[in-house]
Amino acid sequence: MKTVSARARELTEGRVPFVHARVVRAQAPASARPGDEAIVYGDGTIDGFVGGVCAEGSVRTAALDALHGGGPLLLRVLPEGEPEFPPAPGAQVVVNHCLSGGALEIFLEPVLPPPLIEVVGGTPIAEAFIALADVLGYATARSLPEGPPAEQTVAVVVAGQGRGDAEALRAALDADVPHIALVASRRRSAALIEELGLEEGESARIHTPAGLDIGARTAPEIALSILAEVVSAVRRTARPVTVRSD
Repeated sequence: MKTVSARARELTEGRVPFVHARVVRAQAPASARPGDEAIVYGDGTIDGFVGGVCAEGSVRTAALDALHGGGPLLLRVLPEGEPEFPPAPGAQVVVNHCLSGGALEIFLEPVLPPPLIEVVGGTPIAEAFIALADVLGYATARSLPEGPPAEQTVAVVVAGQGRGDAEALRAALDADVPHIALVASRRRSAALIEELGLEEGESARIHTPAGLDIGARTAPEIALSILAEVVSAVRRTARPVTVRSD
């Protein structure tokens, strides 16, 4: 049987969103103890132990709210008749109507995969972009020009310098990737758009020449300008995380 920490590592590596629940305080006669932990999946399944059946319903509801954008949360599960906690940011109080009694405080932490950027090409600009994106905590994947981007891809950077650019652009457009960046001159970009026979709406989705105008000259500087543009786009138009169970 896998431990909660081992399962959490697997889910993180597989880019599966989940909530890590950990008991931080327990008051007798609660069945859970400080340090007990569980994983709450996107379908509400609880793997592990953070309290009995009565507490599980409250944990499940609060965890799914956290997973869908609520952020980390301290859940206080109190028996009937206990003094009320004053409202506090980042904390939620629920009353447990079970006869067994006991109180619990459970910290719920959503664990979400970092935004995924796919990079096409092995050019110096592509290499520099991957290195910089890693520093900022973005996940990157090298993509084949004709391969469809992964479901959770927030941006595709096409930096093949003429090697597979057209195929990569077509695949990104078909996959409805939110941000598509093409590293090319205006003249070459226009030729590619014409080659693909793109309609105005499709061509408008391709950001080219890629990157913000910061006067970049070297490959790392150009990569920085592209990453800055991608970050701006991701923060403004990021898709909700697709929550699924494994």
